[in-house]
Amino acid sequence: MISKYSDQAKAKINKITEIYKGRHFSFITEDITLPNDVRSEIAMVRHPGSTAIVPLLDDYTIVMTRQYRHPVRNYIIEIPAGTLEPGESPLSCAKRELEEETGFMANKLVELSHIHMLPAYSDEKIYLYLAKDLTPSQQRLDQDEIIHIVKYSFDDAMRLINNGAITDALTIAAIYRAWIYLQS
Repeated sequence: MISKYSDQAKAKINKITEIYKGRHFSFITEDITLPNDVRSEIAMVRHPGSTAIVPLLDDYTIVMTRQYRHPVRNYIIEIPAGTLEPGESPLSCAKRELEEETGFMANKLVELSHIHMLPAYSDEKIYLYLAKDLTPSQQRLDQDEIIHIVKYSFDDAMRLINNGAITDALTIAAIYRAWIYLQS
């Protein structure tokens, strides 16, 4: 069925209520009137944005992290990623997070694209980068980060995605996007 509403029509925001404000995001409710004139209340996470980086060594080995994530009560394999600081550009954030989490600096960062990971309840925009020409530096973890560096060939990383060993959706999307870029 074809919608009678323009794909450019947007909701009217009647009221915003902040429920929680944390270090990296806030949780709000919005009383809205949708383009079809239906009034609704939605709850959402407001996020300043973030970056995710696929660090690639010269032999197409991906530098990844094995990080403890308390919400899932386990360590998971991820690419380095992090939240934008106030006034920080996505490129600066990518450089900072790469070095802090992996102990590598990139002489070349290619912006691959951006994604919205959970648009049903979050406005977070994540910028994806491919990091190349890596040089060793020093890892600088936050006090609450438990991260171990792991390295996988591109083929092994794809196998880990296929067999369910890599479950982080951001990591899966970024590796896939990097693979597409490298094929072109």
